[in-house]
Amino acid sequence: MRRGIELRAARVHYGPLEALHGVDLAAPAGTVTVLLGRNGSGRTTVLRALAGTAPLSAGAVVWDGADVTRHAPHARAAAGLCFVPDRQAVFAALRVAEHVRLAAPDGDPGPALAAYPELRPLLERRAGTLSGGEQRMVAVSRALLSRARVVLLDEPTQGMAPRVAARTYALLRELDAAVVLAEQRLPPGLRAGDGTVLVHVVRRGAVVFSGEAGEAPEAGGAVASGG
Repeated sequence: MRRGIELRAARVHYGPLEALHGVDLAAPAGTVTVLLGRNGSGRTTVLRALAGTAPLSAGAVVWDGADVTRHAPHARAAAGLCFVPDRQAVFAALRVAEHVRLAAPDGDPGPALAAYPELRPLLERRAGTLSGGEQRMVAVSRALLSRARVVLLDEPTQGMAPRVAARTYALLRELDAAVVLAEQRLPPGLRAGDGTVLVHVVRRGAVVFSGEAGEAPEAGGAVASGG
């Protein structure tokens, strides 16, 4: 039974600095979970803790009821977790075609090009030569193709045109996965309070609000005051 992924009393240290202070946070399967917070709030560290690239100093990562705290990032990826960071999310030397073929389990880039037809004329370009928004399309297409059970994305639409960003959020909502996004503000396409979009507001390494998207405080309030 798929339950999703969660942090339990999670603490993360970067040297002497504690970045997460005993965070409890759940991202159920079949929902989009949005981590809202300003830069430095801890939202990126939450994603890294779930992915295993930021080891916990205390607490646990629980995935579908199993404790995976000690599982390495590559083991989590092999089990069906896809992490798209905000930086260095593509291999600069690889062509776009190579990225999408490697990401597709059957090697078929068709679904990626259906999601982002803007990539078709760029297939022979090296990813490092693309604009920021184009690189994000390549990176997010990997998540769309991977058929992962948990998809973690840090500011997935950064640099995208508004219409492409709106399409991206619609595609992410359709994934049969626990989708976790780190954002500074709640995207317009995810504001519907139908229970399929959950929000956790992160401030200074702690969760200060958890609830449905329709109940989330405005960014100018609880979020914007974070450190």
